[in-house]
Amino acid sequence: MSEKSEDAAVTNPAQSEGAVLSKDAAPGETLLKVTGLQKHFPIRKGLLQRQVGAVRAVDGIDFEVRSGETLGVVGESGCGKSTMGRLITRLLEPTAGTVEFEGKDITHLGVGGMRPLRRDVQMIFQDPYSSLNPRHTIGTIISAPFRLQGVEPEGGVKREVQRLLSVVGLNPEHYNRYPHEFSGGQRQRIGIARALALKPKLVVADEPVSALDVSIQAQVVNLMDDLQQELGLTYVIIAHDLSVVRHVSDRIAVMYLGKIVELADRESLYKAPMHPYTKALMSAVPIPDPRRRSAKSERILLKGDVPSPISPPSGCRFHTRCWKATQICTTVEPQLVELKPGQRVACHHPENFEDQAPQDTVLLTAAKEAAELVADEVLAESATTSAAVAAEVAEVAASPTGPAAEETPDAAASDEPETDRDSK
Repeated sequence: MSEKSEDAAVTNPAQSEGAVLSKDAAPGETLLKVTGLQKHFPIRKGLLQRQVGAVRAVDGIDFEVRSGETLGVVGESGCGKSTMGRLITRLLEPTAGTVEFEGKDITHLGVGGMRPLRRDVQMIFQDPYSSLNPRHTIGTIISAPFRLQGVEPEGGVKREVQRLLSVVGLNPEHYNRYPHEFSGGQRQRIGIARALALKPKLVVADEPVSALDVSIQAQVVNLMDDLQQELGLTYVIIAHDLSVVRHVSDRIAVMYLGKIVELADRESLYKAPMHPYTKALMSAVPIPDPRRRSAKSERILLKGDVPSPISPPSGCRFHTRCWKATQICTTVEPQLVELKPGQRVACHHPENFEDQAPQDTVLLTAAKEAAELVADEVLAESATTSAAVAAEVAEVAASPTGPAAEETPDAAASDEPETDRDSK
């Protein structure tokens, strides 16, 4: 009984008032570090089930997540976002690479080794209708983490579950109800309550609002934002909605065909995207302004479909759809390098910056065809801003406090009021 009480003292969920980060997860420190992470799903055929190929769902990604921040991950369907989320929570076994949590390598830990870490790393699943067992009551579902970890919260499990229900905006009297009695937004709140039961340090949210109505999306997003401020949580949010990602994220990683092509803070990415794929994604965001309804020239239409992850293109994987692709893009894979303070890009011919391969200027046939779908005004605007941004970066680098002072995004930027974010 004494062991349970000690566990409860360590892992008891933070009360709704006065919750702080633990001493080993100070804000700003690296909580999660991913290096060269890969996941290849084998393709087997024949009577002997020999491997004849592999689906390269995640094919070598590197990033860090700092304590207390929100990292947004965006990209087209099938680019490997959800697989990446399951890899860092160790729901899938990586093919290669390393995953470090608080400096500890958890890449190949077994079930027994991962059990204590399950208290610190939790996941909110995409579909609130299939992630809850219809045979169990809400009280049973949310109390499952306590049973599995052998934790006895102060005041009892039922009282703690009812407190969690009230924290996520549900009625504590719903303790004995079943999932089919709730709407989609309410079910997602139940999933959030289950994820928060053991006071995790890192929460991976896989499309947390994609299955919900727009009005409910705002409620769930605001709830997650409030809980982060209240409990000191760290989020990795996987989403399709670029407006939602901009609202909640401090930094954003853009994925394409199993690779991260750009990683930057929110303001830099939305103000001056540097990878052509990122720029195309940003152009697809609808602008709720009737005066700009006829501004169709700002929309960038990508030619063709996403290549198969079974046999991705050589070199840069985006060159088959890029309007700036040259010969070097087909042979040399660009590395994810920091071109501006806090903004890392994998591109030979980045937007809003001078080319990394200026000697190669002959466009590929596919690039010429893709350029025809992009308005001349858009390309001209990109060309004019490149020199200005490059000059600005040169001035920052030349100043005594230049790159060193701007390695970390300004804390004030992450505390920007919601009204300012939405107005942009």
